[in-house]
Amino acid sequence: MNETPIRARETPMRARALVDLAALRANVRTLKARAAGAQLMAVVKANAYGHGAVQCARAAREAGAEWVGTATPDEALALRAAGDRGRLMCWLWTPGGPWREAVEADVDVTVSGLWALAEVAEAVRAAGRPARVQLKIDTGLGRNGCQPDDWPELIAAAREAEEAGLLKVTGIWSHFACADEPGHPSIQAQLRVFRDAVAYAERQGVEPEVRHIANSPATLTLPETHFDLVRTGIAMYGVSPSPEVGTPQELGLKPVMTLSAYLASVKRVPGGHGVSYGHHYITPGPTTLALVPVGYADGIPRAGSGTGPVLVGGKWRTVAGRVAMDQFVVDLGGDTAQVGEEAVLFGPGDRGEPTAEDWARATGTIAYEVVTRISNRVPRVYVGENVDGYTE
Repeated sequence: MNETPIRARETPMRARALVDLAALRANVRTLKARAAGAQLMAVVKANAYGHGAVQCARAAREAGAEWVGTATPDEALALRAAGDRGRLMCWLWTPGGPWREAVEADVDVTVSGLWALAEVAEAVRAAGRPARVQLKIDTGLGRNGCQPDDWPELIAAAREAEEAGLLKVTGIWSHFACADEPGHPSIQAQLRVFRDAVAYAERQGVEPEVRHIANSPATLTLPETHFDLVRTGIAMYGVSPSPEVGTPQELGLKPVMTLSAYLASVKRVPGGHGVSYGHHYITPGPTTLALVPVGYADGIPRAGSGTGPVLVGGKWRTVAGRVAMDQFVVDLGGDTAQVGEEAVLFGPGDRGEPTAEDWARATGTIAYEVVTRISNRVPRVYVGENVDGYTE
């Protein structure tokens, strides 16, 4: 892959998030092989975990993903507006949501309670066409989903609506709480509840197209959970769901995003010089300071103050002092650098740069948050496909 895309050279950038769509497609193919016999849903919620929903959905479909999933209906409708026409599901609804628009756009909508079923029915009457509905059972995560005690009532109401021609129940699904902790007792407990809920619904005449509970870690480690469909989010972007599941390399995945910035200042300072707000870092002697022009407004965790790793000049450096809104400093010690030189915050690690997992460890969070929080102030530069006439 060309390390400096043409578009990046033509337009000078303060920072960029390089998104390798060829790596994403390879990850999708790897995940499909791990879940042979099941369909795959590419989860692109939250702007594809910060990578770009439209581009990543397109690449995932090119690699064989039969479904795309979003959290909010607005995310799903934006994909439809961008031209996505395949199977598409969204699940995070609130009263008064755009049910009619979703029905008209042939989006599979999730229903977890009677209030949502009633709003779907109203939308169907307005749209003049039946809805595609997936019913969610809370098997133990304790977030969205119908409680098992209320499941018979929801199934009865859904069947009544189905027989009236208002909707088709296309799926039954749930979500794991601890699949990223191999061997956790809740995994098998949730699986039992899910099997029972599916069996009950089917005895009542529900004939779902897909039954699904497997997220990324379950896709990678629990073949008995694959059923008809697996939902892969973080793994599709080449990030491991947790260190306990394995590294991306061990899982056959490649991180898709590389976050870089370009030094805005390089200067010599004496020993005893304070650095950034609060002077939490004082130079131990004469040294060179380099200014990296990204900060917490760009999604760099303030918790990375004094801990975040950065590759500059082929060596790992550590954020010196506090991360500010737009910038932070690294101490180059006895080394030097040039203004405009690349500072790599994270990437696949194959050039010696830190990874998103390294940043997660340094800031006390998870790699999901590290990639997802990169803000829209940072341009996404896509390689691995033809985008607006640009070819890598």
